This record gives sequence, C-alpha cells and structure tokens, in this order.
Amino acid sequence: MVKHYIPNSAHKEEMLKEIGFSSIEELFADVPKGFIKDFNLPEGKSEYEVFLEMNEILGKNKTVLEMPSFLGAGTYFHYIPAHVKYLIERSEFLTSYTPYQAEISQGMLQALFEYQSLIAELVGLPVVNSSMYDWGSAMAEAALMTVRLHRGRRKKFIVPKHTHPERMQVLKTYGKGPGVEVVTVNWNERGQVDLEDLKEKVKDAAGVYIEMPNFFGLLEEEIQAVGEIAHDAGAYFVVGVDPTILGIVEAPGELGADIVVGEASYFGNPMSFGGPRAGIFAVKNDPKLIRQMPGRLIGMTKDAEGKRAFVMTLQTREQHIRRAKATSNICSNEALVAVAAAIHIATLGPRGIRELGEVILKNTAYLKKRLKEVAELPFDGVNFKDVLVRFEKPYKEIHEHLLSKNIHGGYYVKPHFPELGEATLFAATETTRKEWVDALIEALKEVV
Repeated sequence: MVKHYIPNSAHKEEMLKEIGFSSIEELFADVPKGFIKDFNLPEGKSEYEVFLEMNEILGKNKTVLEMPSFLGAGTYFHYIPAHVKYLIERSEFLTSYTPYQAEISQGMLQALFEYQSLIAELVGLPVVNSSMYDWGSAMAEAALMTVRLHRGRRKKFIVPKHTHPERMQVLKTYGKGPGVEVVTVNWNERGQVDLEDLKEKVKDAAGVYIEMPNFFGLLEEEIQAVGEIAHDAGAYFVVGVDPTILGIVEAPGELGADIVVGEASYFGNPMSFGGPRAGIFAVKNDPKLIRQMPGRLIGMTKDAEGKRAFVMTLQTREQHIRRAKATSNICSNEALVAVAAAIHIATLGPRGIRELGEVILKNTAYLKKRLKEVAELPFDGVNFKDVLVRFEKPYKEIHEHLLSKNIHGGYYVKPHFPELGEATLFAATETTRKEWVDALIEALKEVV
C-alpha cells in the first residue's frame, strides 16, 4: 500500500521547533490581524458578460494626455520610441524561456550583454549584472552584499532618512532575517545629507548609501564627501541613481562609488501601474566584489570554431547549485524590461541621453518656478523631476480640486515625513508640457 506524505502533519512540530517557533500562530504573528478575510465573490458570469463589464470599467480610465499627471516619486511618464515596443514583442525576445538557464538563446544573451555594457558606460563602473527586480531590491541586495564583504563582522547599513520610503521598506524587509541594522542619517536645512550626523554614525558600518537625486527631488551636492567619509570608516559606498540624469551629471563611479544601483526601466518601459521594473546593479572591477554580486553576469567568449559567442560567466543563485553559498535568491532578472531599456538607450546614444537630461532639468525648473507662486518650498537647490512643496491647507482638499479640473496632482509626503507638514511632491519629465504646468498653477491658485 502506498503511504501518502503530507508535509505539514507528522513533521509540523519538529519543523517549527527547528526554526524556533512553538506554533503556527506564533510563526505568523507579524501578519496583521484581519489581513486574510473571506472572499465575498459574486456569482459567476459568462465570458461575454465579463467582457462587457471589463470594458465598462476600462472606459473610466484616462491617459496622461487626457489628464495631465504630476505624480512622480519614483514612477514617471517618459516617452518611449515606437520601435522599442515593436522589437521586444518579437518572438525571439517575448517568448524566450526565463533567461537564467544554460540553454538560453545566443540572441537573448547578446541583448543582455549589450544592456550590461550600456549601463556600465552610464554609471561609470565596469561590471554590471543582467538586472534585478527593481531599484528597491537592488539597494537591499547591495546592503546584504556589504555585510557579506565584511564577513558578518559589520552589520550596520547607513541610509539617508530621506531615502524613498518604499525602498526603505524593502531594505528593512530584506535585512530582517540576516540581522542588518538599518541606521538613518538626518537631512540638513537644505534637504541634503547631514555630513556631521553621518560622521557620528558611520563607525563600524558595512556600507553607506545615498541617492541621486534624493527623495525630495534634490541633487545631493556632497556625494563625493559622503563617499570619502564611508571609505575612511572602512565602509563600502553605495549610490542609487535615476539613470536619466546621467547625461548631465558625473557618473557615480567617477564620484567614488563601489556599488551602483538604480532603476533601468525609466528607459524603454511604460509606467504600468508601477511595474514590472528592472534594477541596476554595478560594481568596481574588484574580484572580491564581483564574486559577491547577486544575479548573473553575461560574458563574451569564443566557441569551438573560434566564433564570437555569449555565455553566463557568473551565476551565483541558489538555483545554480549554489544552495547555501548563493549570494541571492532572486529568481528572475526582468530580462525583457532590461532589453527594452537597452534598445532605448542605444537609440538615444550619448547626445540623446544628454539632451533628455537637459529637457527634464529645464521642465523641472519651470515647474518649480511656478509652484513658488502658490506654495512654500521647504528646501532649495537643483531639482530633477520631483519638487517638494508645502501647503497651509490639507492637501486632500487641494488634490480633490485638481481632480475636478481634470489634473492629477502630486504625491502626498506627510504620511512618510509628518514633520514636513502638508508636503507634496510634484514631478515633471521630458513629456511635461508648459500648458499643463500653467493649468496646474491656475487650479492651485483657485483652491489655495
């Protein structure tokens, strides 16, 4: 007689004891109460009825051209050349098997190699992996990597208090198991990293992180100084970057970064309600750093006939027989998103990327200038995409008024930083039109 094995029955108590819990309830104690509820689903419908209902719902949506949006804070409306979508929809890319196995096609391997090469030129570091989930996971992986590089003797990872809140949450989640201590550094009166506070907290840090631009949309003016403070304390210097700015500012690698992370999907990919994304991960040409990189590296070599070929040079995940020695359990590298980014970057070229940055900078400056007419700017400096403003009346009322005028307002910051009051981020990109900004300011004047 065949005896069926039910893993959560006979061995349940033994498994719980092994991981240090006395019951299932204790294991899931951190899940909010009431999180799992009964699904109150309606009766089923025919396919045609579902089709009609979905079309009715979708008809309520408005494109960014019908309703100008100033909602940024990490997700931005960029123009994507039409051929980018056409090329990634070719079956060679679109239906390619998840690109981490040895049998992946030469075409996809070459496309990812080109992605790595383009990102390397942008960020100023020579070794780039073939992408991560997103900026947040890349940042968290960088934190874990700095701890591994110190062999666990240092577990402190320092980040500015004004790091993007969602990325901060990902970092804390990733770091909880390995025991990474996340330490925040205050901002100064100009919305920049407080160097004196950093000097007091940097001792015994595994890594120090900074973003360009920061969450307030400001360009940090002391990035190089932050790197020097980190290195003097024996910590690794990690820089998170929006790559669309890299045509007009110095690359992080030139400013002393050991590791660079960021968001590749700002090139070649739509907003898509916040995903999918593709995280940038780059390091210096140091074997110690390269061996600890998460994800995978594509390299160029020669085949048995001496012809150019592409291979997976490094694959350090647990699925590649690494098991406990794996540097990461990332199970997808968002390859199609990375290929789209590579196509867009290659289309723009060095001159196009510079012009893109200049147009975004110019549009942001105009938005900032007009916002000063109706709101207070807590910090001043050079803004890129996002501009932080503060209102006297509750922003909820202001936002509802903007929606009534067919304008989507900014990102409400107060829930994350209550000390800033009724603060909101408004964003501009190369797609932002002057008449949109003018209409925003007129609507704000009416309600403010």
